[in-house]
Amino acid sequence: MLLREELEVIGNWIFKRRSYLPLLLVVIVFLGLREALRLRGWSLPTEPWEAGCLAISFLGLGIRTITVGHVPEGTSGRNTDGQKAESLNTTGMYSVARHPIYLGNFFIMLGISLFFGIWWLTLIFILAFTLYYERVMLAEEKFLEEKFGEAYLSWARKTPAFIPNPALWQPPANSFSWKKVLKREYHTFLTIVLSFLFLEIFGDWLAKGKLELDPMWVVIILFLVIIYPPLYLMDRWGKLD
Repeated sequence: MLLREELEVIGNWIFKRRSYLPLLLVVIVFLGLREALRLRGWSLPTEPWEAGCLAISFLGLGIRTITVGHVPEGTSGRNTDGQKAESLNTTGMYSVARHPIYLGNFFIMLGISLFFGIWWLTLIFILAFTLYYERVMLAEEKFLEEKFGEAYLSWARKTPAFIPNPALWQPPANSFSWKKVLKREYHTFLTIVLSFLFLEIFGDWLAKGKLELDPMWVVIILFLVIIYPPLYLMDRWGKLD
């Protein structure tokens, strides 16, 4: 088997398990926490640093929001059964990068990895992200090439895979849909908030031996408690379809 074919097989395997495989990064976070506590002079991140990291992750959510809000029906979305695409997306965010969803994921996880200010933790994240998503992107591109042929190749030749080129921007072909965004991304919002909340609480507990919450996190938790249950129920009742 050629190396590219082997990487594509791995990518398809990852794609079907993409809902939980990133949780393996939790192990890296624990190692980072232990190392941070061992370092002389280490202290918990300040509120401005926490807010900055949170802003980076929300930048990723914003990229996903713009992308998802304009995609047509019949795309893979959050399914893990296999690749799916009824049409080729080449406008909006897909006009400046071939994989804008994964670009959003990068910023989401980058913000989380920066939380404790440990350089090697962020470096490991970037390496793990590259190895993980490179294979998924190869598998997706093989699927799209086989399905759409020259139309896909023509678009792929001029569109960067990951790092966006704003000069290529083309207005989205589909109108923006908040229903699509709310249905697909309220889980992402929950994941971001809970990830940072875990880091905040666990870091305080390891460093101080007690649980504390800064006012910023209290406000965020209250906001989450208010908006998440209605969105969950709306999704369950089909109101977001």
